[in-house]
Amino acid sequence: MPLSHFAPKGALALKALLARAALVLAVLFSLGVFLVAREAGLNLEVAVLAAAVMTLLAALVLERYMPFRQSWNRSTGDTGIDLTSAAALLGVVEPLLKYGAPLAVVYLYGLLPVLEAGREAWTAVPFVVQLVAATAMIEFGRYWSHRLHHTHEALWWLHAMHHSSERLYTLNNFRFHPLNYVINFGIGVLPVMLLGVPADVLLGYLAISQPVLMLQHANVDLRSGWANYLFSTNELHRWHHSTVMSEANNNYGNAFVLWDMVFGTFKYEPQANEPQRIGLFSSSSGYPGTSSYLHQLRSLFTPACCRA
Repeated sequence: MPLSHFAPKGALALKALLARAALVLAVLFSLGVFLVAREAGLNLEVAVLAAAVMTLLAALVLERYMPFRQSWNRSTGDTGIDLTSAAALLGVVEPLLKYGAPLAVVYLYGLLPVLEAGREAWTAVPFVVQLVAATAMIEFGRYWSHRLHHTHEALWWLHAMHHSSERLYTLNNFRFHPLNYVINFGIGVLPVMLLGVPADVLLGYLAISQPVLMLQHANVDLRSGWANYLFSTNELHRWHHSTVMSEANNNYGNAFVLWDMVFGTFKYEPQANEPQRIGLFSSSSGYPGTSSYLHQLRSLFTPACCRA
C-alpha cells in the first residue's frame, strides 16, 4: 500500500495532537527554559524573551497549518494597524515601563519607607510560593483593570482599539492603546513591584504567562480541554471579542482564569466556543475602529470621545 494512503491520516492525527497539547507544551517549554537558565545563572530576561518569540513564531505557522477560520488569515486592512501598534508597544512603551517603573518604585520607597519591609518577607519563603503568590496578585490587578476598561466609558474608548479588529489572529495580541497598556501595568504589575517581589519571580510569571498570551489571539484551532479551566486560552478569548456584550463581558483574565471563576465572569462552551461575530459592540459605532492607528490615538481628544 503506498505511503500516500497513510499521509492524510497521519496529518489529521498530528493536528489533533497539536490541538490538544500545543498550549500546555508551550507553557512547559517556556517554564523549562526559564528554570534551566535560573539554575545556570544565565540571563533570565533573554531566556523568557526567546521562549516567547519561539511561541509567537509557532503560532504564526500553526495559523496556516490548522486555522480556526480560514477567512481570518486574510487581511482586511488591519495588519498595518497591528504592526504599528506592536512597534509602538515594543519599541517605546515597554522600554519606558522597563526603566521607568523601577525608578518610580525607588521614589515611592523614599516617600514610604515602610514599603521596603516587604522585600525581606518575599525572600523568607520558597521560590515556588513566591511565584504562586505573585501570579495571583498580578492576575488580580490585571483582571480588574481589564474589567474596568469594559465598564467605564472613558476606559472603554481606550480599550476599543483592542476590540476593533473583526478577526482574531496572532498579531491582535499587540493591538493596544498605549494608555490602556500603561494602566494595565500600573494596576497589575507596579503594586507587586512596590511590595518587593524579586525580579526572578516577576520573570517566572512572564515565563508562564507569555506563551499563553502569544497564543491567546491566534487563529489556531486549539482544543485545550482541561487547560481552559486554568489558562485564558484562545478558545475562551474568542467569547471576549464577541460583538454581543453579554458574551464579551467575560473572560477578563490575563493569562489565567482564576479570578474569572471567583467573580463569575468565566465563560466556556466545551462543544463550541464560536461567537457569531468578532469586533466592537453596536453601541460603539462612534469609535473609528477601521481608521489608522494614529487616527484612533487622536480620537481620544475629539468631541466624540468616550461615548462609545
